[in-house]
Amino acid sequence: MRLVAGRQLKEIFRAFHARDELAFRRAALEIVEEEQAKHHNALARDLHKLLVAGAGSVDTASTIVVPAPPKDREGEWDLGEVREAERLLEDLILHKTVVASLESVVEEVRQWPTLDAAGVPRRQRLLLQGPPGCGKTTAAEAVAAELGRPFLIVRLDAVVSSYLGETASNLRRILDYSNQAPFVVLFDEFDALGRSRNDASEHGEMKRVVTAFLQMTDRYRGPSLLLAATNHPSLLDEALWRRFDEVVTFGLPTVHQLRQVLRLRLKSVAHKGIEIDSYASALNGLPHAAAEKLIIDARRSALLRNSTTVEGQDVEKVLPRITSRPW
Repeated sequence: MRLVAGRQLKEIFRAFHARDELAFRRAALEIVEEEQAKHHNALARDLHKLLVAGAGSVDTASTIVVPAPPKDREGEWDLGEVREAERLLEDLILHKTVVASLESVVEEVRQWPTLDAAGVPRRQRLLLQGPPGCGKTTAAEAVAAELGRPFLIVRLDAVVSSYLGETASNLRRILDYSNQAPFVVLFDEFDALGRSRNDASEHGEMKRVVTAFLQMTDRYRGPSLLLAATNHPSLLDEALWRRFDEVVTFGLPTVHQLRQVLRLRLKSVAHKGIEIDSYASALNGLPHAAAEKLIIDARRSALLRNSTTVEGQDVEKVLPRITSRPW
């Protein structure tokens, strides 16, 4: 075990000297996983949080560890955006079944080499489905943070092209790019891309795109975890469902979870006279995003009246707008 730790330390120092963030994070994650294996869970959790929160402290902001995302045919628009994932799964307020499913996938990704060696297929393609604002995108980011991987969000506005055949080419560029590093890749608003081929409103080009996507994902065996998120699962082509190794369903939060979201968002905010139970009940039936927006708008209200402390009057002022708008 000491030899393993020595090798990891050498890799960390070598990566730091070479400004290779991915190598640095891989070696650091090996140490975290080793501490987990020794049941040093508190230490492993603290190390992981430091790794995620302190990613920019190794002067990584001035170094590009992964290549720049591919561009469209004209070279004007990036087809994806690479972000540094920050929030862990334990920082999110989600149903236990959702958290358990995502934690299971995270643990499995760490064991991909073992599965590959045994000839057991990976779970590499996940579909996240559920109402808008219920944490699908944030959960995908948290999976990237848990794995210590860069988070690649596919920009469908740039991928979907008016040029014949270009959308499929852009998808191929994205998947080729995801072969170059172990990303967590998110196809957000996936129903815009994977709409049913039986939909009479869809033209032939988009039907060919769905077919091309099916073929590409079937062949994909790269190092990245592929996630797709949709608010409208009923719009997806039937054949797409079989291509996903796991489907994770997100639901609207309970009143108790809304209380947790409000407390979490108020944790770092000066406040007084906030009746959390009352406001959580008022938000019942709305998504997590409604509770987050309530606190953001209340903070804005407080600042506009020249106060840094959020009070009940601020929440009362913005609450009707939150509950009356469509989500």
